[in-house]
Amino acid sequence: MCMKQNEEIIEKINHFLSEEFEVDEAVITPGGNVREVLELDSLDYIDLVVVVESNFSFKVKPEDFAGITTFSDFYNYVISRVNSKELA
Repeated sequence: MCMKQNEEIIEKINHFLSEEFEVDEAVITPGGNVREVLELDSLDYIDLVVVVESNFSFKVKPEDFAGITTFSDFYNYVISRVNSKELA
């Protein structure tokens, strides 16, 4: 998978997170804590799942988010799912 495509996915993620959760894209950094930066509560996680599914056309299982702490984890999760979908 080319780096350019991964960068485009990351830009897309940052953009829709900024829009959906009303935060400045500048605060969304790879090492940032997703829950703290976006100020997520349990209902917000549902919104996050819906936004990911609608933007990337794959189903998210709640347990998939268990290991996601940082935005880097989140990017890697989405990129791996997008890549595996393309290979299917």
